[in-house]
Parts: sequence; C-alpha cells; structure tokens
Amino acid sequence: MRFVVLASFGLALAGCGAGGAPAADLALFGKVWTGDPANPLAAAVAVRGDSIVLVGDSAAVAALVGPATERIDQPAGLIVPGFIDDHVHLFMGGFGLASVDLRTAATPEEFTRRIAAFAATLAPGEWIQGGSWDHELWPGTPLPDRSWIDSVTPNNPVFVNRLDGHMSLANTAAIKAAGLDRTMTDIPGGQIVRRPDGELSGVFKDEAGTPISAVIPAPSQSQMDSALSRAMRHAASLGVTAIASVSSSWADIAALRRARAAGRLTFRVSSYVPLGDWHAMAESLRVNGPGDDWLRTAGVKGYVDGSLGSTTAYFDQPFSDAPGTAGFLTTPEDSLRRWITAADSAGVQVVVHGIGDRANGLLLDLFDEAARRNGARDRRFRIEHAQHLRPADIPRFAALGVVPSMQPYHAADDGRWAEKRIGPERIKTTYAFRSLLDAKARLVFGSDWTVAPLDPLLGVKAAVTRQTIDGAKVFVPEERISVEEALRAYTVDNAWSMYLDRSVGSVTVGRKADLAVLNRDLITDAPAALDSARVVATVVGGKVVYRAP
Repeated sequence: MRFVVLASFGLALAGCGAGGAPAADLALFGKVWTGDPANPLAAAVAVRGDSIVLVGDSAAVAALVGPATERIDQPAGLIVPGFIDDHVHLFMGGFGLASVDLRTAATPEEFTRRIAAFAATLAPGEWIQGGSWDHELWPGTPLPDRSWIDSVTPNNPVFVNRLDGHMSLANTAAIKAAGLDRTMTDIPGGQIVRRPDGELSGVFKDEAGTPISAVIPAPSQSQMDSALSRAMRHAASLGVTAIASVSSSWADIAALRRARAAGRLTFRVSSYVPLGDWHAMAESLRVNGPGDDWLRTAGVKGYVDGSLGSTTAYFDQPFSDAPGTAGFLTTPEDSLRRWITAADSAGVQVVVHGIGDRANGLLLDLFDEAARRNGARDRRFRIEHAQHLRPADIPRFAALGVVPSMQPYHAADDGRWAEKRIGPERIKTTYAFRSLLDAKARLVFGSDWTVAPLDPLLGVKAAVTRQTIDGAKVFVPEERISVEEALRAYTVDNAWSMYLDRSVGSVTVGRKADLAVLNRDLITDAPAALDSARVVATVVGGKVVYRAP
C-alpha cells in the first residue's frame, strides 16, 4: 500500500510545474505576436490539452514546465497565431502535388518536355491534369496549342490548366473523349480558342472547358484520401493551421469527414460548395448544423467573371492589349442575383469571386440588394480576390460590411505584366490593400492555392514590399501595408471572416492552441529579411504537427 501511495504522489508531481500548478503539455519560448490588442506582445505561451492556458513572460510559463512538458524554444524568431488561408482549392492542390509541375516551365519546349516526362510514368488512359502553366513566361507569350503535346501523349488524355485556373489546354485525346470537334459552338461564360482555320487549338477558357471536365473520371475514395494527406503535410510545413476550401464538392466534404473520424486531420477546414448548390447547403445546415471548429460546412462560393491573365475578367473598358474584349460574366446576372438572395435568406454565408472592376461593382450592388431585402444579420459577405476596383467602390466595402478576401501573392505575380493588360490608370487600384484598410474595410488574406503557392510568408512579403516575383519592380508601391497588418489579415481577421473568431486567430488564453513558429522576427527585421523567413514548427490544437528537419 505504501508503494502505491508513493507512486501516485510521484505521478502527481510529474504532472505539476515548478510552481506547483498543473504542468503544461507544451511550452513555447520566444517573442510572441499575439494578435490580441489588449496584450500584443509576449515572451512565452503555455498549452494544456488543445488550448492556450498562459500568455506572458518566460518566467511565468517556465513555472508550468514539468518533466513531461514538450518545449519549443525560438529566441531569435517569432511565434504567431497559426496562419489561416481563406481561399484554397484544397483537393486540386493535393492532387497537384503528385502531378506535373508546369509553373516554372519558361519556354514552350520545356512545357512539352515536362508533360512528356510525366506521361511516361503513367499507365495508358490515365488523365494528366493540373500543371499550372504560365504563358506569360514564354517569349512572345503565345497561348499553347494541342499540337505541342499530341505526339508525346498519344495514350493519355491531357487537360492542364493555366495557373489562374481560368483556361486549360486539352490534347486531341481529351477532345475526342469529350466528343468535341471544330463544329462545337461557344458556351455562355466561356471562350473557345481556335486556330486561324477555325480548328480547335485545344485552349478552353472558363465555362468552355466544361464538356471536357465532365468526362474526366472521378477520383476514388483512396485517391481523395491520399490527396488530402499530401495537402495536410504541405500546409503543416508552412504554418497553415486552418483553411477555407472554396468550390468544394460533397465528395471533398466526405473525405474530410473520413479524415476527422480517423483522427488524421492536421488543419481546420471550412468548406464552401458552389453557389448554385445553395439549397443543398441550406438543407445540410438545417439538418446537421455548421459543424465545429475542426470541420465546418460554411457556405457557398460563386463566380462572376474569369481572370486578368486569361483576359476573361469583367471590366468597364476593354483590355489595353486585347481591345476586342472587356471580359465577360461567367454566371448570368439574373442567376447571381437569385442565388445570392436565396442563399442569404436561408442564413448561408455567400462568398463570390470577382476580378474585374465591373465584376466587383456588380457584386457590391448584389450584396447590397440581398442585405436590404433580407434584413439585418451577421452575414459576413466576402468578395474573393476583389482584385481590380473602381476608386468609388473602395469605401463601399466597409459601408456595406463586405469583406475583401484577397491573395497578395497575385500582386507580386500579375504585377510583372498587369499594366500591359489594363494600362497605367487602372492598375492604381489593383490589389488595393492600403486603400481598403484606410477605408476601414476588414481585409483578409489567402493564397488561392494552386493558382499561387500556399506559403503565407510569400504572401506577407508581397503585401509588405509589393515586389514582383521576378524582382524587376515594385508594383503600385502606394498600396503596401505593414507586417503586422499583413499578419492580422492572415490570422485574426481571417478567423472572423470564417466564423472561427471565438476559437482561433489570436494567441489568447482560452483560444485553441494553433501556432506557427518562425525563424525570423518579421516585425523588427528589415523587409529584405522576409526572403529568409521560414516556419520551424506548427502547432494545431495543442499538437506539434510539424518541426523543421
């Protein structure tokens, strides 16, 4: 009996810190940017279970360190709330990690070579997708043609997308699989690119590619699960602890639920299904509720227009380098109005992609109409991208309570060539981070992965420096913001925009312990140091899900 008493006493001591209080499961030491205005900086954090129990000085946290406490020490770096990415194409990203990478293919020849090499690894009949090619890298910026790849992909249908996701190249095998030929007519909301003789070039913009997408075999459950696992590992290595999965399918949501049931989730996910499916989302919310802070069926996501790079964004005036078009609506205005109003009246959060200035102005009008018709409530409308704005529309975001959900890496990427598309005047309110914040909008950030890299630190750098990815210039420097403003957009305000603000987003006692540990102090280091900033550890729900090798 005496042995049992002593053993129990020893276990109790092992569970206590130096001060006698229950020990922390995890203790982190280093400069902490909390995102909490009442306590903006600290020197250490203590975690017990899945929650933060102390944010303060290192001595106070050290008093909670017991024999079993896991420690993370980063004296020269910075501890921040886990990064939240509010715009991710999740399963596309997971599949893309195992597909051909065309993003850096700098010539048509390299584009073809990479597809040929990848096709050689596949069984006959397997589709090649993803890719994320960028024709702006190629001399003369020609659009690709299926003749470039037909000879190297005789046994594999190909449908690889431009990095913005708004146009894709199909090879002849894919075109035949869809039953298409030169007699096909344009599809509303899209554009078929033809050769001078009227033959299909293989490039399809926006909705024009729907017939080919429709014949691509659906992935199996095991393929979905593998794609999710790849995406989770990648996100953990970058400090990403929560995402909004936009344009989700119900199959995506089923895969997420399988991962949750198996205890495999390492980030939090809010899923948005297509806007036209608003009724099914409303019914799901009515029957099952929105979920919890790990998995939320969050709302619906729609599209107004295409992209700047594909010359399908919807503008008031024609493109400077394509004067025959000002872009187009990818969803009819009457459908947008009907769906947005109906979804909002059912209490569903609505987020909609808008790129061109006319598209963004229209969305603000439609959101205003829906709010007036349905009455006051906490609806948190978001415009995804809010990329090119009329100056008069910038103050309307705050006035209408609409959230600009933006992706700063796009400014560094598109900034290389945006002026040739829309001229020197319209670029002044392109990716207008500073102007939107000054107008009191609640700015939130994401990546648009796989359109852009998932890494939030690249987004922070783009927002703070506005330096283009080729290093050639600073794109509209007047729209730069501070590191702390960028961090807030990736954490505190992102949590709010996704209805997670009571759980995560700041390093605050009682919040879930979602944290990213960086090797550099982004706040005091010179902006040039952002290039060497890295994530060294990621914590989600109190568990360390990543440590740098």
